[in-house]
Amino acid sequence: MRKQRGITITGTIITLAVLGFIAVMAAKLMPAYVEYYGVKKILKSMESSGGTKGTVKEIRYAYEKFNAIEDVKSVRGEDLEITKSGGEAVVSANWSVRVPLVGNVSACLDFSAATGSGE
Repeated sequence: MRKQRGITITGTIITLAVLGFIAVMAAKLMPAYVEYYGVKKILKSMESSGGTKGTVKEIRYAYEKFNAIEDVKSVRGEDLEITKSGGEAVVSANWSVRVPLVGNVSACLDFSAATGSGE
């Protein structure tokens, strides 16, 4: 007599539950990472187009102009930290996002993005 082989219904249900949980967590965390990459894209575009040259007010205005396209809600022009390093302006942004996961459990994500030598 041959022993039967294959997956059981219990194994299938457990596997689907784990995959479903991972998918829900990824869906909840995805918007925060999309905004992070949006900020990085804005800073890179500013650097390549010369938007990091000028006064602090002009740099903040340039960020807001690029942000009109990306529509990042977490970081505004006034949230940018602008410093000088080697005669060049370094624009950086640091922020945290709290994402509720399940019940009273939340994920706290810390992000940091900068131009040039600030990375």
